[in-house]
Order: sequence, then structure tokens, then C-alpha cells
Amino acid sequence: MKEQRFRWRNKQIREHVSVLDGKLAPTKLIQDTTFLNVYMKQWTEGNIWIYQDRIVYAGDEFPDNTKGTEMIDGSSSYIVPGYVEPHAHPFQLYNPQSLGEYAAQTGTTTLINDNLMWLFLLDKKKAFSLLEELMNIPASMFWWARFDPQSILPKEDQYQLESQVKDWIEHDAVIQGGELTAWPDVLYDGDDQMLHWMQETKRMRKPLEGHLPGASWKTLVKMKLMGIDSDHESMTADEVVARLASGYNVGLRYSSIRPDLPNILEGLQAKGHTQYDHMMLTTDGSTPGFYDQGVINPCIKMAIESGVDLIDAYMMGSYQPARHFGIEDKIGSIAPGRVAHLNFLSKKEDPTPHSVIAKGEWVKHQSEEVSLASEVNWAGHGVAKLELDWDLRKQDLEFSIPVGMNMVNDVIMKPYPINLDTSVDEIPTDYKEAFLVLMDREGEWKVNTVMKGFTDELGALVSSYSNTGDIVLIGKRKHDMRLAFNRMKELGGGIVLAHQGEIIFELPLPLGGIMSDQNMHDLIKEEQELKHHLKHFGFRFDDPVYTLLFLSSVHLPFIRITPVGLMDVKKKEVLFPAIMR
Repeated sequence: MKEQRFRWRNKQIREHVSVLDGKLAPTKLIQDTTFLNVYMKQWTEGNIWIYQDRIVYAGDEFPDNTKGTEMIDGSSSYIVPGYVEPHAHPFQLYNPQSLGEYAAQTGTTTLINDNLMWLFLLDKKKAFSLLEELMNIPASMFWWARFDPQSILPKEDQYQLESQVKDWIEHDAVIQGGELTAWPDVLYDGDDQMLHWMQETKRMRKPLEGHLPGASWKTLVKMKLMGIDSDHESMTADEVVARLASGYNVGLRYSSIRPDLPNILEGLQAKGHTQYDHMMLTTDGSTPGFYDQGVINPCIKMAIESGVDLIDAYMMGSYQPARHFGIEDKIGSIAPGRVAHLNFLSKKEDPTPHSVIAKGEWVKHQSEEVSLASEVNWAGHGVAKLELDWDLRKQDLEFSIPVGMNMVNDVIMKPYPINLDTSVDEIPTDYKEAFLVLMDREGEWKVNTVMKGFTDELGALVSSYSNTGDIVLIGKRKHDMRLAFNRMKELGGGIVLAHQGEIIFELPLPLGGIMSDQNMHDLIKEEQELKHHLKHFGFRFDDPVYTLLFLSSVHLPFIRITPVGLMDVKKKEVLFPAIMR
């Protein structure tokens, strides 16, 4: 199932040609079907010849040699290219393998992935060997190269991250630079190191992705001059049009924290917009439960239902991202030379496939998922259980910072003055506050404050899942916080809830303390249970997993708890520094 990322070997190419000459038979032949030709923007009737993992022909002709060929009746199906997710964060409790396999079985056969967690968890040698092994899964997996950690790190950790950037840019699995969450550093603070990395990415003919929510026309133009090619942060149709007008390729987002796609499409239709050639569809790394119906297929369905031309809708989910990333010779269309990623539809108007071929093999057949044999040796690449050689002490739960974090929504926090006694062992339930601690996974430092809006009465939540891989503790009772921490440590990483002296929920995350090793179906159920518990205990918003992830993310306003301390994001000022243990 493993295909060469950018080229097949000479021997393989000659075999592909030999199929046309009848010297070899196709491994699969889809007969008498109707398929989407994205280059002619029309539905075409004919046959599709597949040899191993590659399409060798699509058209009217029938092969001379079919000895041993799997003959597939395509007369009752419409076939479209496998879908492409241009902006995946493959570590939102799931892992790249579990996401990639699930995505492929729902029709999304190519993912362009964030590399951020590999920068935190692995050295580059182990990370790059892992990328090679991930080629064995059914989906085609490509990657970005991050230039910034999306948080503020101690100098030593920052240097270690920065030392890897150039090698990531140059890796052949990496087809994009970004996303550039630290763009203000380049534009306003004169960060020439980051600008150099941007230039190196462009020199290698790889696009750059911005992260420009709410950007003015002038900022959009300035960042275009800096080299940014695309952006997925539009929240309205007007913002989409503004980016198109400045020459951007635009990702239209439907995610668990920003489900903007329906409103954007409605706005574009109201404007009479008919040109969709530079738009892509993305779910922007949604949390597991958001994917219960699939990945890109629900986005395409929304586009169709909004009135977007049928073929344009499918191309936004396949060809357009492939063209943008410069991989259209392999991905995003049904034509000779492409990787055999094919979705079989019952109706043109329904983008959820009843059958899927990924890299030339069935991953879903007649509405039944095919058992997949791909395995990833996570431990062999250094992605193992979290091993903490330190304990949570009583003095680690002492609080003196006078400023807390007030939740505005799932991910935005505002500072506020703390007006309660934090020396107590338990915060009364008539207060909306809970204790909040960020602790170094190596046990060297801690940041202690108070958080308002996460829970009314939950004893404790402890999570090794976070943006930086450090440990998050939230709770009303210090005894429960210690109990949940100890259980998380025993598990080797995870999310643990404790209340009134009992463990009430645990989600093991044995892959680096960040990712589950469960399949997506089981993980979706686990996340639903986690959300049910947190809602019961007063969580007022929708996506607590993203709350945990973004507590340290300095690309969001207004205040963040980071490895260097409690930080005012706008002023880039550490209000209260981390305390060494």
C-alpha cells in the first residue's frame, strides 16, 4: 500500500506503461462507470484501470489483458477523487494513524498535517523515521513545517525547536511552511530569522500558510508581500472575498470551535459569487466527536446544499488543495499517473461514499469498513508512555498570583482580579473559580493561578494533553487534584477526572501523553463521555478538549498560562513568571 511520495521507481513506471501495452494486466478494473474529470469539469463515462496503487488509465478504452484483474462493476456508482484535508492537526486526542485510517474510510484519503507535536515530543531523526512509517497507512500523509511553537517557551526549549526548522522545511514529506501564528513577530517586531525561514520555504517552491483572523486589507497585503500564499481564518464571506482579492488561496472552515462554513457559503451565494477555483474546505483539526459523519465529505455536502455548483463543490474538496500544494500530478483527480484514491458515490449529490479505494486497495466496500492491517511502531520512534520521575507535592498547590483567567468562550481568556482566599484546600461551589496549574512535564517549574468558567464543582481534572505537552491541573479541591495527578501518572499520560475522593473518568493517552491509541470510533465515545461529565459539573461551552489545548497558545487573546508564566498576549508581557520547583 506504500506509494513513493513524489515518484515511482523506474521499474514500477515501466510496469505501468506495460499495462497499456497489454503485457501486464491491471490489478483492478472499474467498468462502465461515471467519473468526475476535474480538468474538463464534467462527468465522463468509461473505465478506470488501476495497477497496484496508481491509476494508469481513465477513459473509454478496455485493457487487452485482464488476467487476474479484479473486475469491478461501476455502472451504479459515480466516482470522484479521494478528498483532501488541507489543514489537519493529527493529535487532537487521536493520532495520525487513527485519524488517517478513519478519514480514508469516510472518503478523505489525503491529509496535510501539522508537525507541532513532533517538535515537542521527538528529535528530528526519530520524527523523520516516523513520517516514513506513516506512509504505510491507507491515507497519503503530508506535513507542514512550523516556524513557531504557538506558545512562549524557556530559551533552551525555544532554541531546540528552532534548530529543527530548516531540516523540516527541506524534508520531502513537508509541502508547506506554517501555519504562521507568530506573523506579528515578522510584520511588526522585525523577526528576520522567521522571515528567512519563510524565504527558504518559498525557495523550495513550497507554499506558506498564514493565520490571519480579522486581518485588515493592509495586513493581508503586507503578509502577501512577505510571501504568504493561503489562509484559513476567514469567518465571513466578506473576509473570504478580501483574501481572494489579494491573491490568497482560501480555506473555508467548518471546525468544532469555528463552524463558519454554512454562513460563509450563504454569504458568498448572496453576493452572487460563482468562482471557487481558489477555495479549499477544511475542518482545522477538530476534536474526535466532530468527525462522527466523516471529515471533508460533510463540508462538500454543505457546499452542494448551499447552491455551489456540484463539480466546484467536489473540486474544493479534492483538486483545489492538490493544485495549491503542488501535488496535483499525484493527488486530487482521476487521471493517468495519479495515486488510486477513489470514492464511489450512490448519487452525485451525496458525497459520502459507499465504497473507497485508497492507494489502490479497498478500505470501505459496499458500506462496510475493511479491516486494515497497517501498524505503527510508536515506541520504536520514541512515542511512548509518559514517564514522570517526580511527584506532586503539597507546596505545588499553593496560590498567590492575584490575577486569574476568565473564560469568554472555549479558547479566549480575559484577566480578572482574584477576590477569593486561595489558601483554602477547597473553593466553595458558590464561586465559579477553580484552581489552575501548569506544570513542566520534567517537573522543573510551575505556574499557579485561578480559572473562572471551567467548572462549578468538579474536584479535579488533570491532563497531560496540552499545547506544549506540559501538565494541566484544574479543580475545586486540592485533594482531588493530587488524586487525579497520581492516576494520570500511573496511566503514563491521559485525562483524569476525580471528585470527592474518587476517580470518575479516565482517558489514557499512552502516545507521548498527548494521543490515544484507540480507533476513532471508540475515541469518539470516550470524548462524548468526557464532555458529558464536564457539562454535568458546569462547563459552559462546547469544546473542553480545545480549552485544554489552547491554555498556553499565545496566538489567542487575552491572557495565557505559558511555560514562562502568566502572560498578557497583546503586550507580550509576562505578568507573573513561572516558579522553579
